[in-house]
Amino acid sequence: MRCFVSIDIPESIKKEILKIQEQLSFFEGKITETNNLHLTLKFLGWIDDDTIIKVEKKLEKIKIKQFEIEIDSIGIFSDRIIWLNAKSCNDLQKEVDEKLQDLFEKENRFMGHLTIARIKNIKNKEKFKENLNKIKISEMKFIVKEFNLKKSKLTRKGPIYENLKIYPLRI
Repeated sequence: MRCFVSIDIPESIKKEILKIQEQLSFFEGKITETNNLHLTLKFLGWIDDDTIIKVEKKLEKIKIKQFEIEIDSIGIFSDRIIWLNAKSCNDLQKEVDEKLQDLFEKENRFMGHLTIARIKNIKNKEKFKENLNKIKISEMKFIVKEFNLKKSKLTRKGPIYENLKIYPLRI
């Protein structure tokens, strides 16, 4: 099973992200579907059922308090991914990494972000960057009350995500 650890995005924030996505008409590619928006803390890849059970037990040991995430800027990775920066999720990510370190390699360069579009082609990179810089990000903050172990099924229409387990954070 293809799995990852993530934070779901509240509906109110998804509505704000949709407003940003609607401004992305200046490239060829695919907008991330609203129901697929999430913040990946750790991608686990293809793992078997025994490993899933181990991961579930290790993640249960995380005892972090609820915290606030702020989405504050837009950017692009290697001309392929348009993303929104998510601040303040590093502590949870480090805890996930620590609990899973005997099963998976630690993340070297984690940066909290939400993928909002995947780029197929940019005809004019300068104009693209100019248009991207014009997008205003309204204040988006939310309290993270839980994180998830998810499975991802890849289909021709895009990925389908399903929670395997939800982990509540302390109040």
